[in-house]
Amino acid sequence: MLARVRSFGYAFQGLATLVREQHNARIHVAATLVVAAAGWNFEVSRLEWVILLLTVALVWLSEAMNSALEYLADATVPEQHPLVGKAKDVAAAGVLICAGVAVLVAALVFIPYF
Repeated sequence: MLARVRSFGYAFQGLATLVREQHNARIHVAATLVVAAAGWNFEVSRLEWVILLLTVALVWLSEAMNSALEYLADATVPEQHPLVGKAKDVAAAGVLICAGVAVLVAALVFIPYF
């Protein structure tokens, strides 16, 4: 049981590191708060909430995985390496794709309320 409690602590520590050290994660915090406020304000449907929450989670997941890959790559190969650079670029592209889709989802959900 204690090991499970500790694992949650490590996860929250990772979340704190992500928000503290990654500029884009702070942008995601702001976007998450805007989406939550808009959903609350417009009283979106239960299905719309599910879609919005899954989309927000997808963006956060992609940002966390991108950051984890960057930390591991920097620890493994501290000097510049073209393959490490490509790996980082591809991971960043994954975040960009998820964030772009999130904007489209937000538009599809919120535009009808205007």
